[in-house]
Amino acid sequence: MRHPDRHGRIGWGTTPATPEQETAHAMDPVLELADVTVRRGDATLIGGIDWTVEEDERWVVLGPNGAGKTTLLQVASAQIHPTSGVAGILGEVLGTVDVFELRPRIGLTSAAIAERIPRDEKVHDVVVSASYGVLGRWREHYDTLDHDRARELLTEVGADHLDQRTFGTLSEGERKRVQIARALMTDPELLLLDEPAAGLDLGGREDLVSTLTVLAMDEASPATVLVSHHVEEIPPGFTHALLLREGRVVASGPLEQVLTEDVVSETFAMPMALRHEDGRYAARRRALHRHV
Repeated sequence: MRHPDRHGRIGWGTTPATPEQETAHAMDPVLELADVTVRRGDATLIGGIDWTVEEDERWVVLGPNGAGKTTLLQVASAQIHPTSGVAGILGEVLGTVDVFELRPRIGLTSAAIAERIPRDEKVHDVVVSASYGVLGRWREHYDTLDHDRARELLTEVGADHLDQRTFGTLSEGERKRVQIARALMTDPELLLLDEPAAGLDLGGREDLVSTLTVLAMDEASPATVLVSHHVEEIPPGFTHALLLREGRVVASGPLEQVLTEDVVSETFAMPMALRHEDGRYAARRRALHRHV
């Protein structure tokens, strides 16, 4: 169930939605890109992207460095506009909507956001300040419901014991959990996670995957998009995959249909062996057999 935000919005509208409106909105895609291209100078960062994300789907976006994954997420989070094509986000079209009204409806974690979090900020304040879309407490007022929700989210991601720690004293894995709690603070309709496992050791990665699995399995969780380089980071419960290479879509669709050895090999431009066991994927370069 979506909670009203501090502007009185519930779900999609700027006023409480009627049952008929809720039903209509439930049928709309959360994210719908049509022939989306982003260019910077002579470089095409992503080109001709067609992609639809429904409310109950959990997507992983895979590809090598320079494939356009972060650029795609910047469009999906209303941080940048496409050079051409149409980007529909939460029933709005980029270019025709105030992005400052749209962005609070989207939960986003990224390395860029993490770098801007004051290192002396208490974890509780890092999370609760998302209510105003700010990084770092200043003079804004939060009510009891805000503080209760921040504590509830920290508990959900297994970080409640960090509530009064400062962000700068946390391990990399702990910071990732806090960022996810912050991204969920406004009860977003779309959750975007840009390489959340980057920089984690094996134990940290597995802890994070477990947290994301719980979120993915929860029917109340928002539509989720996870960007990664590695199939090992795909949590059980994720339903779809989009694979990118050089800014173009290699394959897109249900996970079990598109995540194949041939598609992964094409995406990463090398012969890959892919294994799926106990809900997890693993990939390695296929051995080259020498003939003697």
